[in-house]
Amino acid sequence: MLFIPTELPGVIIVAPEVHRDPRGYFLETYHAEKYDAGGLSARFVQDNQSCSARHTVRGLHMQLRKPQGKLVRVVAGEIWDVAVDVRLGSPTFGRWVAACLSSENFRQLYVPEGCAHGFCVTSENALVEYKCTALFDPTDETGIAHDDPALAIPWPTDQPMLSNRDRHNPPLAALLRHLAPMNELTRL
Repeated sequence: MLFIPTELPGVIIVAPEVHRDPRGYFLETYHAEKYDAGGLSARFVQDNQSCSARHTVRGLHMQLRKPQGKLVRVVAGEIWDVAVDVRLGSPTFGRWVAACLSSENFRQLYVPEGCAHGFCVTSENALVEYKCTALFDPTDETGIAHDDPALAIPWPTDQPMLSNRDRHNPPLAALLRHLAPMNELTRL
């Protein structure tokens, strides 16, 4: 199992070991001791699943007072997964990284607390599962506009399908006074 750091502190790409034979394949999608040894010692309390059609853009989502770390993987299809650093005081504040996650490459992306998360479906459909380090709190959720010019994220679609909520997300600058300083977050 490989744990590949990205240019954003705490955002890690996980490339699990896949054992293939004529019957198919086997892999561990999570193993606490191995993930801890790889620098990912998050405690997960909730699992989520979504199914989305091509061109769907979900996000950029986050919780303000109860931030969630997320370990994202694709069970079927392919997504372009994005993490944006919104930790005040972070040297990478306002920067983003993206990774292609698919049912073919089995990669996962860990998005730590203090980062916004979103993805775009690049296959016909995508079944996405993710583990969270905090429970979802609908009173604490917010989002950042996926097309915020200050972020300049080159989403791999020119016709994004957005939820009504995501269509009205503000730019990052409008959320600055609500963001937590980096030293108040429990993990990087």
